[in-house]
Amino acid sequence: MKKSDIGLIGLAVMGENLVMNMESKGFTVSVYNRTADKVTNFLNGRAKGKNIVGAFSLKELVDSLEKPRKVMMMIKAGSAVDDMIESLIPLLEEGDIIIDGGNSHFPDTMRRTAYIESKGLLYIGTGVSGGEEGALKGPSMMPGGSPAAWNSVKPIFQAICAKVEDGSPCCDWVGENGAGHFVKMVHNGIEYGDMQLICESYQLMRDLLGMTPDGMHEVFREWNEGELDSYLIEITRDILAYKDTDGAPVVDKILDTAGQKGTGKWTGIAALDEGIPLTLIGEAVFARCLSAMKDERVAASKVLSGPAASFDGDKKAFIEDIRNALFASKVVSYAQGYTLMRAAAKTYGWNLNYGGIALMWRGGCIIRSVFLGKIKEAFDNNATLPNLLLDPYFKGVMENAQNGWRRVCAAALTNGIPVPAMTSALCYYDGYRCERLPANLLQAQRDYFGAHTYERTDAPRGEFFHTNWTGEGGDTAASNYVV
Repeated sequence: MKKSDIGLIGLAVMGENLVMNMESKGFTVSVYNRTADKVTNFLNGRAKGKNIVGAFSLKELVDSLEKPRKVMMMIKAGSAVDDMIESLIPLLEEGDIIIDGGNSHFPDTMRRTAYIESKGLLYIGTGVSGGEEGALKGPSMMPGGSPAAWNSVKPIFQAICAKVEDGSPCCDWVGENGAGHFVKMVHNGIEYGDMQLICESYQLMRDLLGMTPDGMHEVFREWNEGELDSYLIEITRDILAYKDTDGAPVVDKILDTAGQKGTGKWTGIAALDEGIPLTLIGEAVFARCLSAMKDERVAASKVLSGPAASFDGDKKAFIEDIRNALFASKVVSYAQGYTLMRAAAKTYGWNLNYGGIALMWRGGCIIRSVFLGKIKEAFDNNATLPNLLLDPYFKGVMENAQNGWRRVCAAALTNGIPVPAMTSALCYYDGYRCERLPANLLQAQRDYFGAHTYERTDAPRGEFFHTNWTGEGGDTAASNYVV
């Protein structure tokens, strides 16, 4: 009997859809789920008559696979992954490959790669983006781990992933150990930022311009035909037009408390660890936290005062300003995300292909957009580009968009409408282009109360000074460190 090309553990929706995707591309897949009924139901349902083999034990799964065996886990991140690895190791042989396709935290993937390689096996931690539909029709995949494993899984991964217009696969090798899951984490952080920016645009149109969901549907439809063309703009367009059974817009009936699974938080923590100002994504995470405080906000709304929103200008012109604010802020979000990836690559010794990452995100994933092609071009033109904002195309975007961006932020603040992501993006842009920030005063304060020392404009970098500000302290300075 012909053995299967790959085994998959975990028949939740993502796992099932990936199996169906693999089978449709000509691969034979063995499947296992801890709950045996799921395997039986799958075999008698969607998998009936297809090249899908059911296994009712891990040994049966492993024994059904072609060597080197490839076992992909689509299970909940955390201890469940470690437990499954421990169960698989005794059943596998040297050179066999364990793949984690869940949203694991990259330090876990780094640890697991080293551990599994010490057992003579190979490991891949791959981000899989695109949700249920992407898993079935073609996701974006970001694999990292043991480089020796890539050639064995490459034909499968690149067959099932999304493709862009020229047929290029939205999947390529990202880097060693945790690199794939790190890049997926940053992808998810950018997703948080994009969604928050769209929500702020929606709130401005709803609360300041008094627009209806149908009116906003038309705006997002137009935006999706231009440089903002993207999956998230597209689904926002569709959501705003969707009616309930009574004919009213469903969006107006949804409670305004956002959930999150933690990947945006991980991105923010990684940025703090690396000393990278990931301000927009941080604000997007905190905006979800604030939304979750629903009861407290309802009570506060009855006590705390603010301006009543009113607009008497040109609505059409202001909608164009919102579009510019959204686009410029989006550029900042990606610029910050790429800066974080560059810092992490240096820390962990990864050789990341930044243009290739943009290509992987062009199709299949939640943040897919036309705009990503411009990011690929930016890194094709300059592989060592320190910040996307310095690329000629994006520099031009910011010059064209910033007047409208500033008007939107000013109007939002004046009218008491919270736009934390747009304003933090603008502050980052202004801070980044500012030759002299007020950190000189901050350093003086640190030296005053803690003798932390400072550098001088009239001395070489790396030479530190301490001032006895009160005339009562000594000359002893504290040690220095740089984040």
